[in-house]
Amino acid sequence: TRYLAPLLVLRVRCQPGYPIPDICATCHANAMCQQKEGKNVCICNYGFVGNGRTHCQDKDECQIGASKICGEHTSCHNTHGSFYCICLEGYHPSNNNKTFIPNDGTYCTDIDECQLSGLCGVGGQCVNTVGSYHCYCMEGYRPENGTEFFHPSGNTVSCKEISCGYPLEITHGHIIGNYTSVLGSEVHYECEEGISGRNTSRCTYNGSWEIPALICIEVDCGIPPPIQHAELVWNPSSSLGSVVQYSCQKGFEYADGNNISVCTEEGVWVKSTLTCTELIKSLFEVCLPLHLGVNYTVTITEASTKVLLQIPIMLPATEEELLSNVSIFNETCVKWQRKVARAGTKETYTFHILGRRWHQKEFSREMIFNFTTGEETPEVCLELNSDANYTVNITTASSKGTSALITIAIKTEVKEAFSNLLILNDTCLKWRRRVRRAGRKEIYSFHIQGQRWYQKEFFHEMAFNLTAYGQTPEVCLDLRPGTNYTVNISMAALDLSVLVSMTTPIIDPPFPEIEFVTVHGPAPALSLRKAEDRNGPISFYQVIVLPLALQSTFTCDSLAAVTFFSNATDAEGYVAAEFLAEDVADNMLISLGDRHYYGAFYNAPLKQGKDYCVVLRIISQWNKVMGILNQLFSESLLNERSFNWKTRENF
Repeated sequence: TRYLAPLLVLRVRCQPGYPIPDICATCHANAMCQQKEGKNVCICNYGFVGNGRTHCQDKDECQIGASKICGEHTSCHNTHGSFYCICLEGYHPSNNNKTFIPNDGTYCTDIDECQLSGLCGVGGQCVNTVGSYHCYCMEGYRPENGTEFFHPSGNTVSCKEISCGYPLEITHGHIIGNYTSVLGSEVHYECEEGISGRNTSRCTYNGSWEIPALICIEVDCGIPPPIQHAELVWNPSSSLGSVVQYSCQKGFEYADGNNISVCTEEGVWVKSTLTCTELIKSLFEVCLPLHLGVNYTVTITEASTKVLLQIPIMLPATEEELLSNVSIFNETCVKWQRKVARAGTKETYTFHILGRRWHQKEFSREMIFNFTTGEETPEVCLELNSDANYTVNITTASSKGTSALITIAIKTEVKEAFSNLLILNDTCLKWRRRVRRAGRKEIYSFHIQGQRWYQKEFFHEMAFNLTAYGQTPEVCLDLRPGTNYTVNISMAALDLSVLVSMTTPIIDPPFPEIEFVTVHGPAPALSLRKAEDRNGPISFYQVIVLPLALQSTFTCDSLAAVTFFSNATDAEGYVAAEFLAEDVADNMLISLGDRHYYGAFYNAPLKQGKDYCVVLRIISQWNKVMGILNQLFSESLLNERSFNWKTRENF
């Protein structure tokens, strides 16, 4: 209220014979004439201040403050000579009028918007808060406006059932079994006949199907493996179900085993067990100690019949090289047997290698090199690419016509290149390389993407290369907490990649920053401070009231008890208030025991003559799992992070 004082006061005495002026006639338009002590005086009307004669100006009642003159949750509006009050948004006056003057006990009370008909449509859930409300979508639904918590407009339904529609199609594959398109549904894929692979896809929260990792490729078993002393009868076809037949070579006969091999779904031929043995000859054999470079005539006479047989033998100046018992080991290595007589003599072998891939027509690898050795059983390991078929032709320099033709099929699958892939300590990956590649340098390309379903705007992406030499590479990634990651690891040398899903756990939220304070009275005021969201978004703030005697025995398990959430008079400890993190302003005040509901919890009045300890609790909720940080109840921390007070005896 503003008070005005006159600048000058004059006292005038009238002379005899002059008429006495009419005081009432001089009153201001916003004043009225009244008698006081037998005299007429001008007094400003209610709502005006002044001397009543020369000026009466409007009194601005709202300067006192809306909360003082109108009450809590109000705004004050001044008028000419008066004022009126209205309730803030989310509140309505107790007399059900739009405006009021607080002279009849009218006050503003919270509106429960959730009781309004049609406020939140199918799939939606409404939560009333102090002076406001918010809506969220139930499981299996998502908000159409793209935010987790929202206010619907009018009667418009804002929650839409999550549906992924028709699943993705894959080449050479089809869906098996029944499925639905709602959240969490799975479809199972299977490759067509003659093609290998199988996988699943899940309907996700964003209304789309996961991209199936399944790749259906036509089965190709390559060239059938050779069998010693046997010939191959083949069409030739190496697709799934193809059949080859083996037969013993001339001079050999069937001894045992199965002579049929079939191309399997794994891309390999079923091993034939055929065994061919050399025919028993009826002729006698004699080995003669002849010398190289000499021409001989051998005369054989049968004693009983006197039949004479002469055989000319011409031996070359050097003994021809021999390639026998050629075999493959460790997938890319070749060994063979030389003639015993030539062991120790150095021989040069020419290797002509040609590689092809059936699924990559432009791929072609050709190598020609010489290899000189004097060993009796030489061995050569070749540098061959994965997932390719090779023909290796080996010839000798000294013996024309001596050669060996072999085939080598190198098949590398993802499981062979990344075997025993493990996730360690939530953020580290470890796998085992193939033995034959363990000594080589290998370059892996990493492409990492992270998202959070509960924080749509969050996106974390990394890309880098890793060079590995050992047999068990290991890498630890710089990942954020509470995040779902997809890690794509590719190997350029083998034209392979693998997709790994990793989920990092949520980390405890930070300690609340609160000051120690001791208060007296029935409704002490507490100030809530916002914490930094450095470990992921904070979900809730809770205020917990405990009898002072329980502070040393209170544990997180106490919150699981049903009685803990009760507001009964005999409850030992309870949650007095819960606030959504987005509704908490820095240094927000709350009065304990004000008999209001905060969230789903009742702020019950405190009892006379009892001591209490108050705990501020921060909750981070992720994937419906809460990461909770409670204040500790120890002597060293009590004075830093707790509130103690005692209610007055006369409360």
